[in-house]
Amino acid sequence: MTPNAASASSGPSRRSFLASTAVATAAVAGGMPLLAACGGSDSGSKDGTTSGKSAKKLLPAYVASNVVSPDIPSKNGSAMGFTGKLDLADLKSSVPKKLGKGSRIKIMSPFWGTPPKGDNAYYTTMNDLIGVDIAWQNQDGNTYDEKLGAVLASSDLPDVVVIPSWNMGGKIPSAIISKFADLGPYLSGDAIKKYPNLAAIPSGAWQYSIFGGKLRGLPQPAPSVPGIVPFYRKDVFDKEGYELPKSPDEFLALAKEITRPKAKVWACDDMKWSAFGFFGVLSGSEKPLGWNLVDGKMVYRVETEEYLEALEWVRKLYAAGVVHPDAKAVQGQAGDRFTAGQVLMYNQNISDWWGKMAEQAGQKTDFRISGMDIFGADGGDPTLWAGSPAGIFAFVNKKASKAVVEDVLAAANVTAAPYGTKEYMLTNYGVEGTHYTVKDGVPTKNDKGNQEVVNAYVMLASPAPTIAHPDLPDIAKEQVEWQQRMGAFTKKSTFWGMQITEPARYTNLSNDFEQLEDDTVRGRKKISDVQQAVSDWKRQGGDKLRDWYQKLHDTNGSAQ
Repeated sequence: MTPNAASASSGPSRRSFLASTAVATAAVAGGMPLLAACGGSDSGSKDGTTSGKSAKKLLPAYVASNVVSPDIPSKNGSAMGFTGKLDLADLKSSVPKKLGKGSRIKIMSPFWGTPPKGDNAYYTTMNDLIGVDIAWQNQDGNTYDEKLGAVLASSDLPDVVVIPSWNMGGKIPSAIISKFADLGPYLSGDAIKKYPNLAAIPSGAWQYSIFGGKLRGLPQPAPSVPGIVPFYRKDVFDKEGYELPKSPDEFLALAKEITRPKAKVWACDDMKWSAFGFFGVLSGSEKPLGWNLVDGKMVYRVETEEYLEALEWVRKLYAAGVVHPDAKAVQGQAGDRFTAGQVLMYNQNISDWWGKMAEQAGQKTDFRISGMDIFGADGGDPTLWAGSPAGIFAFVNKKASKAVVEDVLAAANVTAAPYGTKEYMLTNYGVEGTHYTVKDGVPTKNDKGNQEVVNAYVMLASPAPTIAHPDLPDIAKEQVEWQQRMGAFTKKSTFWGMQITEPARYTNLSNDFEQLEDDTVRGRKKISDVQQAVSDWKRQGGDKLRDWYQKLHDTNGSAQ
């Protein structure tokens, strides 16, 4: 179960979206798909960022992996794709020498589902391969922020703590800077070549792992292409002869044509996240990405006309009665309504492309999900904004010994092994015969695999973004090609790739906007309420925060 499947939200919230993205790309477990004060911070300042020459000095050398070649190379910020069958006899080895020296390492990490017993076959085999004794302190992913806050406030930290980006609110960034180790001496420059799989992680993900002027995080890289896809029921569209819309107006017109409430068919579910793409709204998933320098002035996403236009368009969908009533009531799951044929369009993370096809395999032979290309507000090309280059990080306790740090890196070097290697298969599928079997080149987990090979080692570090579905290679191809097409229209905002720690007094300033957005599109609030909220935001600190970001940019520049 993904975190977002466990939520009762009708549409993807920021947290559920990020969680589903991260787990989908980092964990293949359970049948999940394979698949982000001003001035230089060298002083360790808790506010600000590190960029330019200061950042470059900290970055590990990038050395592309040549162990396995993808069928579809990365392009325009996409993942790389693999479309062939798996032959276990042909798997390469990316870690020829065991680097671990036998340390016992405690790792706290979010977990969605029921954690397995600590002495299971997956954990013991992984530990043996790495050469360490890792003990997992798994915590409920749905309430992880509560546990995280308590642990970071204590003096008794585990050796490693995994922190997703969506859990980095409030005082967490300051705690990261004060409580976790500088990995620069082990990884910066050519030092990383001791760990070839870590060296193949894209530099953008490493730059995003700089907190407080030091390289502190082990990242899980993410594609820079937006992760939300407007999905549609291709089988029904083909049968009914519906043409894909190429503008917001065409979408609304088609939605009215599709909707037949008496037959329990509505055109779509909540489309807010797609609307942000259609209208070119700056990313709202992480605050620095919501800021951009426009004609010399720092602008926040909620101040833009595009933001209001997107919300007004979604209001029109609801007002026209083309959105499923359960979406308006925020009940049930959009994906379930989609597979049941009650809605023919919805938006969700790209992982659902494979997820829904795999879920329906053997149930509905005619079921076919596909993703429509994002169009612009005027029917032309869209303006899309890049997501963060990493979404989850593992941090090493500042008090850890050199031996423990090196053994953590040895473990991360295994978990970051690329697709098509023995280490990748063990990390993501477990032990052949015990956790999975391979038939006709397709690995399939058994019950034991689904119970044990979940949410653990994949949370430590992962390879460059990859999409591979040996069971549905056509879907992998479609996913990567969609990313590449959309990547051609994707821009990087001013602070893309920069890990920015806002002053604590501003960290919760924008928290109420997401709920206001949802109330507004459903007709419970008005656009004028949003405009008033923006005015309040400016008065309560937004304008001062703008000045802070402007000064940050004037001092550091952008990462571009």
